[in-house]
Amino acid sequence: MSREPLIGGQTLDELQHAAFGYFLQAVNPANGLIVDTSRDNSPVSIAVVGFALSSYPVAIERGWMDRADAVRRSLAALRFFRDSDQSGSPTATGYRGFYYHFLDRESGARVWRSELSMVDTALLIAGALTAGRYFTADSVDETELRELVETLYLRIDWRWAQGGARTVRMGWKPECGFLHYGWEGFNEAIVMYVLALGSPTHPIEGGCECFDAWTATYQWENLYGYDFLYAGPLFVHQFSHAWIDFRGIRDRFMREKRCDYFENSRRAIEVQREYARRNPLGFAGYDENCWGLTACDGPSHPQPTLDPARRPLFGYAARGAPHGPDDGTLAGWAALASLPFAPEIALSAARTMLERYPEMLPAQQYASSFNPSLASAEHGAWVSAGHFGLDQGIVVMMIENYRSELIWRLMRSCPYVRTGLRRAGFRGGWLAQRPASTDQAR
Repeated sequence: MSREPLIGGQTLDELQHAAFGYFLQAVNPANGLIVDTSRDNSPVSIAVVGFALSSYPVAIERGWMDRADAVRRSLAALRFFRDSDQSGSPTATGYRGFYYHFLDRESGARVWRSELSMVDTALLIAGALTAGRYFTADSVDETELRELVETLYLRIDWRWAQGGARTVRMGWKPECGFLHYGWEGFNEAIVMYVLALGSPTHPIEGGCECFDAWTATYQWENLYGYDFLYAGPLFVHQFSHAWIDFRGIRDRFMREKRCDYFENSRRAIEVQREYARRNPLGFAGYDENCWGLTACDGPSHPQPTLDPARRPLFGYAARGAPHGPDDGTLAGWAALASLPFAPEIALSAARTMLERYPEMLPAQQYASSFNPSLASAEHGAWVSAGHFGLDQGIVVMMIENYRSELIWRLMRSCPYVRTGLRRAGFRGGWLAQRPASTDQAR
């Protein structure tokens, strides 16, 4: 640990451990559900539960949690989802194996009239599958855990989620049915398509053609001299990679571009870095070591005393480079979530930002965002209040993939993931090799 890179006076282990602490602070122990943010009255985010289920094995390996406690927490969440109301009513938890995006912390019922979210369900199930690959003991509890994971995954009706279309719909509401828009352009949905294609019970109709119909909406660009598959916010280039090792495996789209999604994420980081260096909108703090435009919280109310230009502020938004939106708000955690792709660049940015703006790390956990253009003499840069579970989860997982590849190794051994990737047209690399045993994966 002493030889690990120091960031703002802390090691990667300390920053990762602090991020993991969110799941211990934000959990309802009765049902294992994790709230979306640390703010008062925050609902549960099903995606954050998926990040938590993936992070418990990391905590065991790092000595932050004993195995029995991790199994107990995982079982509480998995049992809840197994037994949840799947009627699809406005106050249910889910429908056809999918779950509403936001749930009540105590009852698990839908809140905020949120949508039945296909991609957030996929992030939840990716976390469950991670747990199932890690907890392989013959004990009663770990056997039940694996059975619960199978039950939850196999009951998802991915074909229904197409709603008669070639691709998977983005969401569904009991009040109006499927949302009138779908997944278009490159986004975080690769892991969703892999799980939908890998299902042995209700796979999407059309197989590889369905996946190709989505990739046909991709936007390949040349920006600042980098050819890459465009998506402005960094989280798009990170989330699916938290579970799937895309190094050296290519679908048809990437074979034609002589690239892969891992390399594409590295190029996206270079584009972010160059955009921040050029700083076309003239925001404070931006340079090659201060970047991180992604989905994050941000200022939303006019602040005339701090912002003479009176520029628009976007609140919570998917900020991106170079096409925006951009209001001077950056996510410091996005650098650490980029570690596997470009370690030297990511570490340099993480160090620089924490040295300049230590206020971005309240209670030792990254705030969702900071904005140097809205600085005050008393408090430094504007900093988002509270903490967000998605931010903490991606930090835990991507630091771990950088340090040990634990999550990648577990999911490389998952037959559903391997099948889904092959059905999507991925070839080569580790996918062409014999899968590792469970012990080797761990």
